[in-house]
Amino acid sequence: MNLRKYCWAIRALFFKFRFGKCGNLTYIGKTTNISNNAKNIRIGNKVRIYPGLRAEIVDSQGKITIGDDVSIGQNLQITSYKGDLKIGNQVTIAANVLISNNDHTYYELDKSILRQPLIYKETSIDEGCFIGYGSVILAGAQLGKHCVVGANSVVKAGKYDDYCILVGSPARVVKKYNKTTNKWESIK
Repeated sequence: MNLRKYCWAIRALFFKFRFGKCGNLTYIGKTTNISNNAKNIRIGNKVRIYPGLRAEIVDSQGKITIGDDVSIGQNLQITSYKGDLKIGNQVTIAANVLISNNDHTYYELDKSILRQPLIYKETSIDEGCFIGYGSVILAGAQLGKHCVVGANSVVKAGKYDDYCILVGSPARVVKKYNKTTNKWESIK
């Protein structure tokens, strides 16, 4: 490990006092913003977070849980409101990704969207997933185990099966692993 990553490991030690949990062998690059409700952030063991993390807990009920052996590229923005936004074990998240479990309402047209209530939708990324560069995981998206999200994809609300590949904006499933034939099969 180079000197820079040793500094990141020391930063993670300081976050042990600020977060609800910050596991062993974890390092965190320089952050952009960590919300005031940081006690609701739980990070597992052997998590690698590159610089630019923006982790926001909108209210006291929001939580962010990141499993073990997770790799997060630079500039992740992750926002939680009311519920627990979960990222499973052994997930890889490329750079410039947004993950959220809330949407803005815009019912009152004479008010700014920022002054209107939020809507919570359960959002989760199960173990072994890969989230490609520049992707957006919108509120209500629930990715099964070992899903792959292609670069610059926008995954909208819905449950996605284990072992599928999603691409596009909005993302759609283009391939799924068939355990019977042991092959990736195109979805038409």
